[in-house]
Amino acid sequence: MGTDLHELLRSLRVWDAGTTTLPPFDPDTAPPTPLLLFENWFAEAVEAGQPEPHTMSLATADAQGNPDVRIVMLHGADADGWSFASHATSRKGRALAAHPYAALAFYWPVLGRQVRLRGPVTSAPSRESQADLHARSTGALAAALTGRQSEDLSSLEDLRQASEAAWKRARQHPTEPSSTWTLYRLHPDTVEFFQGDAERRHVRLEYRSTEFGWTRTLLWP
Repeated sequence: MGTDLHELLRSLRVWDAGTTTLPPFDPDTAPPTPLLLFENWFAEAVEAGQPEPHTMSLATADAQGNPDVRIVMLHGADADGWSFASHATSRKGRALAAHPYAALAFYWPVLGRQVRLRGPVTSAPSRESQADLHARSTGALAAALTGRQSEDLSSLEDLRQASEAAWKRARQHPTEPSSTWTLYRLHPDTVEFFQGDAERRHVRLEYRSTEFGWTRTLLWP
């Protein structure tokens, strides 16, 4: 007999005291730009032992306006935007070509924190995209050289053969380019920082980009 999903859900709790610390967050002390606060929060998530703090949800919309979301890895964050990478021919790549606007979400439960971003997305020049790829591991290059991301797969054996060939190429030619590999940058219009609170008085601070710089606004939880 299968597990009762609703009963299992009712048994679960978030932010267990044994694994989560909810630090205070005074938005009046927040820096003037979201990048500075993101860098601080990211470093604190790493220090707190948050597993894979560099993973994030990426939401896009395709040519028909249908939404999609998946987990990707943050490749960097600086004045040029928050960066991630994929094949231009993948499902997310095709969606970004049709609608170059996306949303990102980070969740760091060890601190009860979220960071959410929305904004237009641009593609880096090919030279930068290839440099990003070759700065990564041999496995990352092999996966990129395997290619065909999001295409229909007839069997796991086909995947095994293509992957083995790609691993061989990656080891023998560590600077081999992947023509479709693309570094994307999201330039945020808004960045929200969410700090959870045990009494449900969660603090939400949203930065909004204007022609005069960033403004900061509190949001009701």
